[in-house]
Amino acid sequence: MDIKRKKELLEAYKNRCPEMGVISYRCKETGEVFLGISKDTKADFNSTSVKLGANLHPNKRLQELWNKYGQESFELSVIKVLKYDDPHKDHTAELESLRQQCLAADPNARRIWR
Repeated sequence: MDIKRKKELLEAYKNRCPEMGVISYRCKETGEVFLGISKDTKADFNSTSVKLGANLHPNKRLQELWNKYGQESFELSVIKVLKYDDPHKDHTAELESLRQQCLAADPNARRIWR
């Protein structure tokens, strides 16, 4: 691959707008819900699932449920999507606000990470 093509691909990657929002891991067996904020939902679902599968997730309760019931007992979803225009801006505060709304709406929900 030539240098020009590499630069084009790198620029396209830097300017992409991945889906951002609040992600949810819901245990079907217990009804417990774990909410996280994500700047790239697909990547975060993959990362979290790999950590859980390797028994390395920092949330001990989520890890315990995953180990006991297995991946098939969890429903993974994006429950709120953040609409944004600038992929270079830090959207953390907006994502936190969305998560707070979701936590307030569901008494069984808690944060994935503290």
